[in-house]
Amino acid sequence: MEHHDVDLTVLHRELELALELADLADRETLGRYERRAFTVDRKADRSEVTEADRTAEAVVRAALLRLRPDHAIFGEEEGLVGPADAHWRWIIDPVDGTSNFVRGIPVWATLIALSHVELGPVLGVVSAPALARRWWGGRDLGAFVNGNEIRVSTIDSIAESQVCVTFNDGWDHLGLTPALVRLQQDAWRARGFGDFWQHMLVAEGAAEIAVDAIGVQSYDLAAVMAVVEAAGGTFTDRAGVRSVDTGSGVSSNGRLHDQVISRLAAV
Repeated sequence: MEHHDVDLTVLHRELELALELADLADRETLGRYERRAFTVDRKADRSEVTEADRTAEAVVRAALLRLRPDHAIFGEEEGLVGPADAHWRWIIDPVDGTSNFVRGIPVWATLIALSHVELGPVLGVVSAPALARRWWGGRDLGAFVNGNEIRVSTIDSIAESQVCVTFNDGWDHLGLTPALVRLQQDAWRARGFGDFWQHMLVAEGAAEIAVDAIGVQSYDLAAVMAVVEAAGGTFTDRAGVRSVDTGSGVSSNGRLHDQVISRLAAV
């Protein structure tokens, strides 16, 4: 299926559903966050998980199984359900930024994406109720935050750009931490907003470049890729490949993307 063959009627319908799913998730997450009404467990990889993660994914999954039984569903907590060979797959991160959620930092969101087997992510919703912000967008649908249309910036120089970087030991293992430090030093301003937020700032035109941690998963990236692209930006892995399955994610306003990738694709 080529770009011009996307059925906009279908995408509009699925976007409406994604927004309704985000409402369901918000009802499970925000109250627990505000009341601090949850316990924290550790998964096998030592990452944190709460009841909010599990219940938010469960309610979204249940709704999709009822409303889109022919679609696959891939979520952070429960993995893949539904037909594995389905052309359409929903990709869900019930709480992106669980560590923030646990510590009382309001930068966390439910990420909901719809991906096509050939096209990849085609629409996404990023709902951050503790920030009172919700972003959404899709292919040929535009990108929005709280109903207001957004576009990436037109800055074309790293020296004039605002850069967000998420460091972790994966960058050390690649030997690329110095390259990230230099990128920040060369920029006009560097801030570590992290998680989904850095990419949404790129989509809004408030930042020009966001570089995620090494080891991120498809559920961390699919929804934000869709929104960044809908806002006119570019989203790839660190090698410049449009993928959410290779463990890295870089978003930009597009004008600066090749320059950033040339710094990060080594090794």
